[in-house]
Amino acid sequence: MRDDLATLVGSRICHDLISPIGAIGNGVELMGLAGAGTMSEEMALISSSVEDAAARIRYFRIAFGSARSQGHVAPQEVRSILDAVGAANRTAVDWQIPREAPRDRVQVAFLVLQCLESAMPLGGQVTVSEEGDRWILAATGPRLAPEEEFWKGLHNPATLPQVSASKVQFALLPEVLSAADLAITTDLSTAQITVEIHPA
Repeated sequence: MRDDLATLVGSRICHDLISPIGAIGNGVELMGLAGAGTMSEEMALISSSVEDAAARIRYFRIAFGSARSQGHVAPQEVRSILDAVGAANRTAVDWQIPREAPRDRVQVAFLVLQCLESAMPLGGQVTVSEEGDRWILAATGPRLAPEEEFWKGLHNPATLPQVSASKVQFALLPEVLSAADLAITTDLSTAQITVEIHPA
């Protein structure tokens, strides 16, 4: 069995779902126009839910899909995805990378963002910036609660505890880092969590 089969399945699922989700969104918009621009609370809820689902699928397509094509992702696309996802949760991401970036590096950043979100039960702010060949993700929030055993597992996967679906990013990230010839350093505290992505 191919090692990248799971990521290819993820890419296929996201690719096949985004079109019908988009069609539902277009249908809701047309219904609103047919009603002279007015939209009931029920229709507004459907519209908001469709937008959230579409944003999450776009996010998951990068985070869990295949990045072996070595393509690039424009900063406008990354910000569009993060802004749309952030509108539905309590964590805001300030993406300060000004240029298009390799898809595999963006995939690593998206997985790191999910790891950070798991340590931010009350939400907060994550800033993504760069210094030379390093990307720096700095998370702050009203209460940070990193589960150290999972973070240690990023550096030594053999010590990673059993993961649930909500923690799958911790199991996937070391494999993606290895495939992309990247590594991370982490600094955990209850005031700020900093993750640096850099060449291995």
